[in-house]
Parts: sequence; C-alpha cells; structure tokens
Amino acid sequence: MVTETETKLSGEQKIEETQQREEHKKTKKKSFFKKAPTDQTEEIEKLKISINELTDKMLRNAAEFDNYKKRTLKEKSDLLKYGSESVLLNLLHIVDDFDRANKSINESTDIEAVKTGVNLIYSKFNEFLIQQGLKEIVAVNQEFNTDLHEAVTRFPAPTEDLKGKIIDVVQKGYTLNEKIIRFAKVVVGE
Repeated sequence: MVTETETKLSGEQKIEETQQREEHKKTKKKSFFKKAPTDQTEEIEKLKISINELTDKMLRNAAEFDNYKKRTLKEKSDLLKYGSESVLLNLLHIVDDFDRANKSINESTDIEAVKTGVNLIYSKFNEFLIQQGLKEIVAVNQEFNTDLHEAVTRFPAPTEDLKGKIIDVVQKGYTLNEKIIRFAKVVVGE
C-alpha cells in the first residue's frame, strides 16, 4: 500500500513536474515570440536592401533612357543639318560645269559649241536627279488623272481621241522614290 508520505511525495512531484512543464511551455512561447521579431527584422532589412537595389536600378535605367533620347535627338539634328551633304557634293560637279559654260558663253563666238555644252550639262543634271530617285511624271497624251495631274485649264481637243487627255504641260510634275512631290500642271482637251 501506498503510505501517506509516498502520496505526499508523489503529489509534490506531480506539482513540480506540472510547474516544470508550464515553465517549459512558457520558455517555448517566449523563445517563439523572441524569434519572430528577429525574423521580421531580418526580413525588413532584406526588403530594404531589395528596395534600394531596385531604386538604384530604376534610376540607372532612367538616366540611360535620358541619355538615349539626347543622343537620338542629336543624331536627328545632325542628319537634318548634314544629311544633304553628299547630295550637294555630287551637285558641285554640275555647278562647276555651269561655271565653265558661263565663262565660255562670254568668251566664245561659236554658238553651236555653247549649245552642245549646255545640253551636256543638262543631261548630266537629269542623270543626277534620276540617281537621287527623282522621276518626271509623263503627262502629254495621257488620260487626265487627279492623283498625278493638276488641270490648269481646258482647251478644245484638236482630235476626237484627245478628249479627256492631256494636250499640253504647263509645268512638269515629279515623284521622288514613288512619292509625288509636285503635280504636273496640265491643259486637258475637251
């Protein structure tokens, strides 16, 4: 049988064990709550670092884009400013020819030689324009087309087949690389 002292001891032991368990639970809870703020602090620090890195990256990208815009604006400006340089350099050869022709007109008595020289310069100039993509709009004896021609006036057609067609060109029209840059001003037969 269990004696009274044994019961007292076992009761005291139970109380002690219960107290120890409760203290152990409290320390577990305390350690859990103690860890959480530390974990949160670490997480907050990581997020702050990440925010700083992303902010830095964003600022660098913004600066890079700003530099890109400035560079492209300068390139466009230079293109507008100097884009026609190569065209003008090629045109200078023709200007030189005109200078020589002008000088020979004043000094020469042979009109045929001057005509031949001017015709050569004119041909050279037309070839240059064609190389640049400029083409004359063919108009005479063509059907009147509002997409290509501008009617200056109507005139009675000399023959029946010229009615509605272009009889004369007052001012030539031109296309530059298939884009109309000047409509042909024409006289239309009626």
